[in-house]
Amino acid sequence: MEIRALRPNDDRSAFRSGDEVLDLFLHRYAGQNQFRHHLGVTYVAVEDNRILGFVTVAPRHVEIEDLPERTRRKLPRYPLPVLGLARLAVDSSARSVGLGSQLLRFVLGLAATMADTVGCAGVVVDAKPGAADFYARFGFSPFVPLEGQSDLRPAATTMWLPIEAIRKALATVR
Repeated sequence: MEIRALRPNDDRSAFRSGDEVLDLFLHRYAGQNQFRHHLGVTYVAVEDNRILGFVTVAPRHVEIEDLPERTRRKLPRYPLPVLGLARLAVDSSARSVGLGSQLLRFVLGLAATMADTVGCAGVVVDAKPGAADFYARFGFSPFVPLEGQSDLRPAATTMWLPIEAIRKALATVR
């Protein structure tokens, strides 16, 4: 299996995670967001030309006041560059083999590279209801950003993992 950036000719039509919104994003919008609008990059886990999972990332920033108190003490008092983990999904045929964890570790590696090349204070994910425990196992901690939310959709749990924790975790994996 290979994890690599989505290519224009990748067949995305067979991917089924069980989450219609995530499936629709990969089928219809991932390509145009990446190749036309340059809003983020989708990385795919591919085996035998079949997409088994994907993760989409984009640069973001987080306001220092939004972060947990213990984190704020160590950081400057202005918006911090972070890597935003926008979407992560695994095809239902590839569940329970650790592919979601592999994709997340791939994102943590991207963040560590960004920290050294362009600046990145950590990774932020808006975890869907039910996914927060998955991210917490990797050391992400929830925080409440100062933003409005809608009554029409369940609120995501915004979670944070600082670059120091990413580097420490990557050092133990290698």
